[in-house]
Amino acid sequence: MADIVREILARPIQLADRLGKAAEDAHSFKQECAEIRAKADSLASLLRQVARASGDLYERPARRIADDAEVALRRALILVLKCQARNSLVRRVFTMMIPVAAVAFREALAQLENSVGDVSWLLRVSVSVSDRDDKDHLGLPPIASNEPILCLIWEQIAILHAGVPEDCSEAAATLVSLARDNDRYGKLIVEEGGVPPLLKLAKEGGAAKGLEYAARAIGVLGRAHENVERIMKAGVGPVFAQVLREGRHMKARAAVAWAISELATNHPKCREHLVQSNIVQLLVNHLAFETVREHHKYAVLKKTKVYSIHSVVMTNGDDNTGKNGNIASIHGEHGEKSPMTGPMARLVVLNGTPGHTDSVVKSSQYELLPYNHHHQQHITIVSGSVDEREFEDPVTKAEMKAMAALALCQLAKGNARICRMITESKGLLCFAVLLENAQGDVRSYSAQALMEITAVAEHHSELRHSAFKPTSPAAKAVVEQLMMVIEKADSDVLIPCIRAIGSLARTFRATETRIIGLLVKLLDGEDRDTRVKAEAAITLGKFACTANFLHVNHCQAIVASGGLRHLTQLVHTGDHPIQIPALVLLCYVAIHVPDSETLAQEDAFTVIEWSTKQAHLINDPAIKALLPKAQSQLELYQSRSSRRFH
Repeated sequence: MADIVREILARPIQLADRLGKAAEDAHSFKQECAEIRAKADSLASLLRQVARASGDLYERPARRIADDAEVALRRALILVLKCQARNSLVRRVFTMMIPVAAVAFREALAQLENSVGDVSWLLRVSVSVSDRDDKDHLGLPPIASNEPILCLIWEQIAILHAGVPEDCSEAAATLVSLARDNDRYGKLIVEEGGVPPLLKLAKEGGAAKGLEYAARAIGVLGRAHENVERIMKAGVGPVFAQVLREGRHMKARAAVAWAISELATNHPKCREHLVQSNIVQLLVNHLAFETVREHHKYAVLKKTKVYSIHSVVMTNGDDNTGKNGNIASIHGEHGEKSPMTGPMARLVVLNGTPGHTDSVVKSSQYELLPYNHHHQQHITIVSGSVDEREFEDPVTKAEMKAMAALALCQLAKGNARICRMITESKGLLCFAVLLENAQGDVRSYSAQALMEITAVAEHHSELRHSAFKPTSPAAKAVVEQLMMVIEKADSDVLIPCIRAIGSLARTFRATETRIIGLLVKLLDGEDRDTRVKAEAAITLGKFACTANFLHVNHCQAIVASGGLRHLTQLVHTGDHPIQIPALVLLCYVAIHVPDSETLAQEDAFTVIEWSTKQAHLINDPAIKALLPKAQSQLELYQSRSSRRFH
C-alpha cells in the first residue's frame, strides 16, 4: 500500500512545488500570488508528511483527497502563470479585468484551503485514536461537506486499519449500526474498502467484542446481493472457517455463523465458496457439541492418553484427592487410577474411559447426550487440554447452536451437495436430538433445517435413498421426532415438520400408516389454524399423488382414517387457502380408490360435481387436470343412488 500511496501523492507534491516557484516569480497581483504561494507551501509540506506516513494510511480517502488537491493546484498554477507575463497581450488583458481576476484568486485560494484541510484530516485520521491529542470526533473534512456520512465511514475504516483492539471494536460496532440503518451506507462501506479490515479484525483475534462486531458487520453488509461478491473476493470463507475452528470466544463464533446465514440467504452462489473452506463440517461440529458424541469405529490411541469424561464435579476437600492432597484420581473401566496434576487436578471423574497406549477400542459410532441448557458438563481431556467451550454459559451455548442450525438451514436450501455433506455427517442426528430436547430458536432453526434438507431430497432421488433410507438410524430418529411434533400438534415448529414429512412421503412403506392418521387429525377442528390444515392436506396429497409408488395404499389409509369427511367439508365450506389442497387430495383419492363405499357415504361425487361449477377452483392449474378424471372415475364406479347428500 505504501508504494501505491506514494505514487498517488507524487504528482500533487510536484505541482505544489511548481506553483510555489511560479507564484514567487509573478509580476502582477503580487499580493494574491504571495497568498497562493503560502497555501502551496503548506499543502506541499502536508503532502510530504502523508507520503512519509503512507505505511499506515487508508488508501481510499487518500486517493480522493490527492485527486482533489491536484485539481486545485492545476487551476491555481494556470492563474499564477498569467501573472508572470511581461508586456504581453495576456498580461494587459488580465490586469484590465481586475474584478474577474480577484474572483478567480479567491476561488483558487478557497480550493487550496480546502485541500489543506482535507490533507490535515487525512493525517489525523491515520493516527490511532489512543495516540491523538483530541480523542473526540475529528469533524468533517471539506471534501465530505456534501456527504457527511462518508467522512464517518472513512474514519471508522481508518481506525480498523491502524487502531488498537479497543478502538477497532468500537469502529466495527459503528459500521454495524450504519449498515443496519441504511442500505446505502452499507454499499458505501463496501465501496470504500471496509470489508478487508473487518475480515482482518475477525482473523487476527483480540477482544471478543471486536470479533463479534466484525462478523456482524460482514453479515449486515451481506444483506445486499451486490455486496456479497465483493465480500467473497475479499476471502471471507477461510477467515470464517478459522474463527469457527480456532476462535476462543463462542459469541464471536455465533456471530460468524449468523453472518454465514445472511450471506447464503442473499447470494446462493457464495455457498460453494463457503463449502471450499469446510464451513459445513465446522458448523455441524458446533451443532454436535454436547448433542451427540462421535466415536471412531476403531479408535487407535498411541503414545497419548485420552480420557472421555461424561460427568465432572469440582472437588472441595481431601476426600477426592490423592495422597499429596492435590491430585485428582481418574478411575477407568478396569479400576486403575491415573493421577493428574496441574490445572485439572481438582476435576473428579465419576464415569471415565481412559485409553491405553497402543490399545484398540471398539465403540458405537455416535453417543447421544441429554441436551438441555443446564445439563452436567461433558469434558474431553486430550493430553491435558480442555475444550474451552465447556465453560461458556448456557445462554451462549444455546445461541451458538441456534446460529449453527440457521446457517446450515440457509446453506442447505436448494443445494444437494451441501445437503449430502450434512446427512453424511452427524447433522441429521443432531437435528433429531435438538428437535426433541431443545427450546426456542435452537429447536425452530433445527426444524427449518430439516424442512430444507428434506425438500431437496424430495427432488433428488440419490440423496433421498442414501440419507433417508428406512434402515438408517439417523433417518429413523428424524422421522420419529417429526411424527412426535405432528402428534402433539401444538408446537411452533408444526408447519416445517409437516412439510418435512411431506417431502419424505416416497420413503414410507405401505405398512407405515400411523403418519397418515396423524395428518388426517390435523384436518379436523374448527379452532385449528387454516395454515396447518392446508399444509396437512398438501402433505397428504404427496402421499396420495400418482408419482408416489404406494399411492393406492396411502389413499386407502386416508379413507380408513376418516379423511374423506374432513375433505368434503373443507372443499365445500372451507376458506380459499384450504379449498385448493383439500380438493386436490379428494381428487387423488377418487382417482385411485373410486370404488370405496366411503366415497359414496361422504358424498364425494356431489362435492366434486359442485367444484366443477366454481370458477375460482376449475381455473387453478393444480386442479384443472385432476377434476375431470376424478369426476369420470366416480361416474364409472359409483351408482346413481349413492350420489346424493345424506
